[in-house]
Amino acid sequence: MLSFAFPLVLGNLLQQCYNIADTLIVGRILGTDALAAVGSSYALIVFVTSIFIGLCMGCSAVFSIQYGSNDFSGMRHSIFSSIVLVGGLTLFLNICSIVFLWPIIHVLQTPPELELMVYDYLFIIFLGMVPVCVYNFYAFLLRSVGNSAIPLIFLIVSVILNIVLDVLMMVVLDMGVEGAAIATVISQIVGSVGLCIYTHKYFPELRLQRVDCVISRQSLVRITSFSFLTGVQQSVMNFGILMVQGLVNSFGTAVMAAFAAAVKIDSFAYMPVQDFGNAFSTFIAQNFGAKRTKRIFKGIRSAIYITTAFSLFVSLLVFWLSPFLMAFFVSPEETEIIDIGVEYLRIEGSFYVGIGYLFLLYGYYRAVALPAMSVVLTIISLGTRVALAYLLASVPAIGYTGIWWSVPIGWALADIVGIWFYNIKYKKKLISDDY
Repeated sequence: MLSFAFPLVLGNLLQQCYNIADTLIVGRILGTDALAAVGSSYALIVFVTSIFIGLCMGCSAVFSIQYGSNDFSGMRHSIFSSIVLVGGLTLFLNICSIVFLWPIIHVLQTPPELELMVYDYLFIIFLGMVPVCVYNFYAFLLRSVGNSAIPLIFLIVSVILNIVLDVLMMVVLDMGVEGAAIATVISQIVGSVGLCIYTHKYFPELRLQRVDCVISRQSLVRITSFSFLTGVQQSVMNFGILMVQGLVNSFGTAVMAAFAAAVKIDSFAYMPVQDFGNAFSTFIAQNFGAKRTKRIFKGIRSAIYITTAFSLFVSLLVFWLSPFLMAFFVSPEETEIIDIGVEYLRIEGSFYVGIGYLFLLYGYYRAVALPAMSVVLTIISLGTRVALAYLLASVPAIGYTGIWWSVPIGWALADIVGIWFYNIKYKKKLISDDY
């Protein structure tokens, strides 16, 4: 699991390095308003992309199970059904996100002075959503057969190109936030096209033939059941985050800017356990398809040990380094922004073990053909977070600090339910042939 997870972690570390570099350039070169605008846009971008990434993730679970059982013909049928399903939904979402962009910006309670900047940035980003979907589809496809290195290579190329173009567009050409968006779209196109061509050329067992390009009812139902529920899980999770972003925006530019920087640090910190959860899911799915129950049990124990140790270590680092990390993004004289960000990081960062376990639970239930349980856990986690955030933030003595505390509480409740369900149901599911 570790050897498979390493390229995932390294790749997303590079992606987060780009996000951090992007935020750093925007914050340092373009100022606090631009940082707040781009930061508030991030939640909406993640929400839209999370839907088709969730679809790809669900498809990947089916691919992994079929790969584990050596059903390559069925796998290619599933690939074609997935392309039709995910491609169609991606185009629909892309069109809707562009058409309804202004109303969405207003719903998010974006300050009037930032609305035009947010619109310009998001409009360009949404024009490049299809390449994001193409890259993620082929990346999850290759990972489902145990190859996480190739997607990493193309991600490295994309990230390096993105950073270079960021500097060119924002520093040299002085194109503002539009330049940051254009740089992102160009790099995504390069990465997605390259990965697609490489997969078709060097993985003939995944190459579709004419006989594979038929949508069977059985294949479509199976793909839809997995991908729909995983897509719902991802969209519910990020819709909750989007609602929280709207609440953050209501507290003004300083809180928005602090949240924008702190979220990037936060994502960077717990991203390795998220990737490890995805690697864990692939491991479980392949062994579930091959009916190797003992390896599943061993994998679960190892995953818990690794996640616990890593999460505790990162929590200590973030708690200690949070003032220095925030000062990296904003000028030292912006003491209010730095203090708000440090408070966020020290509250949420102390409980990374909670989200680490939650990623394992998501991956496990997705792998053993119980994606609905992942949706339930997401609703518990995000429902608690959103409800508590709005409730606590409305208390004058608590304010926006309540938004920060709502996060670990939501993780804890979802973990309790997920572990309880695992303890009473997993044996029956693992020995069942009806999957």
